[in-house]
Amino acid sequence: MDLKEKLLSSFMAFEERVDVTTSLHDIRTEAIKNFENKGFPTKKEEAWKYTSLNSVLKNDFSVFPKQDNAIDYPGHVKKYFLHEIDTYKLVFVDGIFSSFLSSTTHDGLDVCLMSSALTKPKYKEVIDTYFNKIANTDDSLTSLNTAFAIEGAFINIPKSKVADKPVEILYLSTGNEAALMLQPRNLIIVGENAHVQIIERHQSLNSNPVLTNSVTEIFAQPYSNVDYYKIQNDVQTANLVDNTYIAQKRNSNASVHTFSFGGNITRNNLNFYHQGEHIESTLKGITIIGDKQLVDHFTLVRHATPNCESHQNYKGIFDGNSTGVFNGKIYVEKEAQKTDAFQQNNNILISDKATINAKPQLEIFADDVKCSHGCTIGQLDESAMFYLQSRGIPKKEAKALLMYAFSNEVIDSIRIPELKQRITKLIASKLGVNMGFDL
Repeated sequence: MDLKEKLLSSFMAFEERVDVTTSLHDIRTEAIKNFENKGFPTKKEEAWKYTSLNSVLKNDFSVFPKQDNAIDYPGHVKKYFLHEIDTYKLVFVDGIFSSFLSSTTHDGLDVCLMSSALTKPKYKEVIDTYFNKIANTDDSLTSLNTAFAIEGAFINIPKSKVADKPVEILYLSTGNEAALMLQPRNLIIVGENAHVQIIERHQSLNSNPVLTNSVTEIFAQPYSNVDYYKIQNDVQTANLVDNTYIAQKRNSNASVHTFSFGGNITRNNLNFYHQGEHIESTLKGITIIGDKQLVDHFTLVRHATPNCESHQNYKGIFDGNSTGVFNGKIYVEKEAQKTDAFQQNNNILISDKATINAKPQLEIFADDVKCSHGCTIGQLDESAMFYLQSRGIPKKEAKALLMYAFSNEVIDSIRIPELKQRITKLIASKLGVNMGFDL
């Protein structure tokens, strides 16, 4: 039995295990039908032209974890948290919520479980209003997640509330299963004039294969501010497909930073939808990979209203036999006059065997806009290398310094100082040097 058949046969058993409303049952049923019709994406689809999941899907993944696995916090996972500052924490171990490792709240804001929001009557109105409302119902992997969605993060920041500390969402896989498939679902609602900072991470603690199919829906209400960070630095047997959908109302500001440093196959689908004027969207990322790793960024910003801005800036450094993909689209509808949209993708190939596939795209149907896009692919500047070495800097450190400077434009825009330091150290580690300074 292949993975698709296993998932289809498991759906009925899954629904019997969870407490769902009639409306949610209908949503799930429609979603599993869509997945059954479309199956897993293949390279025949234009959006997946450069990324194949075939090697991953050959694993015999467990669809449901067999047990609740305890983890020793100091010994195993402390290093994965931003422990330098106090944060709210939502921690899931093999897909199951860990109350021992987590720190939730209902004091003025909700930082709690998706399972509670989906099953408790007091959240019914919120779920009916927001759940599965902006996720792409035509996407097969999003549909698969919707069919099996039960656990993940539920964050609701009410009107005019500034979250007093960042929220960390951490998904851990212990390796107690020979191979495990996880399908976390996050729903984040940021009320009018509210503000929140969120850090998300998926981390394997073992070399057993893992396939994570994640979906996050974010609703940014008028004048709200959403600051989201994704840290991807997993082991070589971990695979992640991350679908994030963001709907922005007027005068809102949403930014997503994606740091992809590890894993086998990582696919980031990031979709922004503008639903009002004077919106600002920011998409930035740094990718540093080697060996046979693959990172695929697929972005869409849909400008549907006038006087809005979007800024994309992705940097990639590729070594070994690694493969990078950047497929970014800016879509400007006829009504979206005075749009200011910028998209840039810059890449450095350290190895002759590394590959980058870049496809920046503009589709513009308005006539009064300011839109630009660009892409560069090259190697390190030999004259700059010579200059640094002539000043007494060893070749390895000179090389790392140039690559760090290449990434610095994205690093500078991180708004959490402690996270900025952590990312700096991660980059130095990936480059194999000690930078000798903190930011």
